[in-house]
Amino acid sequence: MSAEAARALITGLVASHGVKLRRFLLLRVRNAADVPDMLQEVYLRMLRVSNVESIRSPEAYLFTVAQHVVQQHSLRQSAAPPSIELTEMLNSARAVPDVDPVLDLDAQQCLEQLQSELDRLSPKLRATFLLHRRDGLSLDEIAERLGTSLPMVKKNLMQALVQLRQRLERG
Repeated sequence: MSAEAARALITGLVASHGVKLRRFLLLRVRNAADVPDMLQEVYLRMLRVSNVESIRSPEAYLFTVAQHVVQQHSLRQSAAPPSIELTEMLNSARAVPDVDPVLDLDAQQCLEQLQSELDRLSPKLRATFLLHRRDGLSLDEIAERLGTSLPMVKKNLMQALVQLRQRLERG
């Protein structure tokens, strides 16, 4: 089989199974923003196969390659350092001398309460809130990163703010 025939086979697989493959990857990763890169990696690996005619079931092979990409992605993600919790930020601030112990205790309690309420939010509300308030991303950037629409990001951010305010006011 020529290189053009191999590319044609891969292009046909992409056209016929692209949506199914995207769904497959979305169900297996935490961050939807990683899916386009993973799709590209799957297609690149498929294009690197030297003996395409030996593949008995191209669809099964495509999803096997995708599963390997997911596994490698998961390994890389587990090796990445975890995100910093709010209490850890306060602990680093404690290293500064001449801190009023009363203010320090009050700040610690506020942060612990905020962290507790953040943990109670749904994952999508928490992610939207943290990306906006902690990481400083715009609503458009958040929509792109989470693979959702701008109105949905606005809705999730408002829900997060309302829930946090209500819970924190109740004390």
